[in-house]
Amino acid sequence: MPEKKETKILTYKGRALTRKDKVLYYGSMADKYIIMLQITDSKELSDIELATRVSLSLQLTDPSIKSKDRIVKKTETEGLYQAMDIAAIWLERALAAENK
Repeated sequence: MPEKKETKILTYKGRALTRKDKVLYYGSMADKYIIMLQITDSKELSDIELATRVSLSLQLTDPSIKSKDRIVKKTETEGLYQAMDIAAIWLERALAAENK
């Protein structure tokens, strides 16, 4: 019987970070909120593709709500690093407000 490979989940500031092509999801679907980041523009730097423009939105995870109605707030920013900083703050605040 072949051994089962362990897959490590990528995290940022203690929360899961999942990527599918040019879309990243930050947080857990088990929580009330999640952040969706879409890379809208990028440039080549040596042999890697660098995100230059990122659109992010704080969304409800409730599947019974229409996808466009799930968006709580959204913005666009320069670069992935700045987008991840905003995402961490938004998600932390939203989840803290939920638990009050």
